[in-house]
Amino acid sequence: MRAVLLAVAALVGLHGVSQAADVVQQTDALNWLNKATVAAHQLNYTGTYIYQYGDHIETSKITHIKDEGGEHEKLEALDGSSREVIRNNEEVLCFKPDNSDSVLVEKKKIEKSFPALLPRQLGGIADNYRARFAESDRTAGHACKVIVLEPRDQYRYPHKLWIDQATGLLLKASMFNERNEVIGLFAFTQVEIGGRIDKESIKPRIAGKKVLSEPVIATELQQSDLNWVVKQLPPGFAQVTVTRRMIPGKDLPVKHLVFSDGLATVSVFIESVAAMAKPMQSVVRQGAVHVYTRTVADHQITVLGEVPSVTVMQIANSVSKN
Repeated sequence: MRAVLLAVAALVGLHGVSQAADVVQQTDALNWLNKATVAAHQLNYTGTYIYQYGDHIETSKITHIKDEGGEHEKLEALDGSSREVIRNNEEVLCFKPDNSDSVLVEKKKIEKSFPALLPRQLGGIADNYRARFAESDRTAGHACKVIVLEPRDQYRYPHKLWIDQATGLLLKASMFNERNEVIGLFAFTQVEIGGRIDKESIKPRIAGKKVLSEPVIATELQQSDLNWVVKQLPPGFAQVTVTRRMIPGKDLPVKHLVFSDGLATVSVFIESVAAMAKPMQSVVRQGAVHVYTRTVADHQITVLGEVPSVTVMQIANSVSKN
């Protein structure tokens, strides 16, 4: 009996040690994620990266400068139609040529983009994902720490992140489905980090007379003005914004709610069925994005995000009018 008790005590002790090791690893991994967040906003860098979703691949060049005036960035599409996105702090302009000698300039709201994919506050990631180290690797010629983010439930996808050991910059990020298949990938193929970058390199190159296109008009709403509620959000998701906006091709304004778990983002669009030619009710997948639509009280609810289908369906099915 004494031998059995000693064996049980040893197992309990090992379990405690294992739990402590997991906590330490989670803390160390989150520290590296914080380094990646800071590096994406504070460092100078320029490079070419690919974005792959499904069978589609896009190639872009990014140049990022941090100086006394803040952050300045240029993103240039290297395949498909010509597009350039210029960012000066919170002001974002999208340049693209039309069929004449003019250039359309669209004002856009700043969004997360590679390599600045991680939020500035990592609390949501710590709550909703287990962070652990995988075997160190190299990408784009740089030695990297590799971190795996494993979801704590079925409402979000696993992620794998490659972080430059020397500077902390995120160099590669992949997302997996429940079958461990890659469904989304960002990866630098070439990158230079640090050093001085001439500001001339972030000026738009698309030539022509600039014409400001009709902007997407968005108005922030109070929750009391919404008249809609999501009664059963998946665990870990919280509402970030709610707006009323005009969207090109729509005659009537659309209500737009955004929810996030700190890493994944889900959008909910609410529009009158009267404004639509044919109401839909279906769930479809476009690369890593699931889209689910249903009709409620003469309105169409559209929910989309880079999350499993169960997430968009649960959100859409719990939307109701107050």
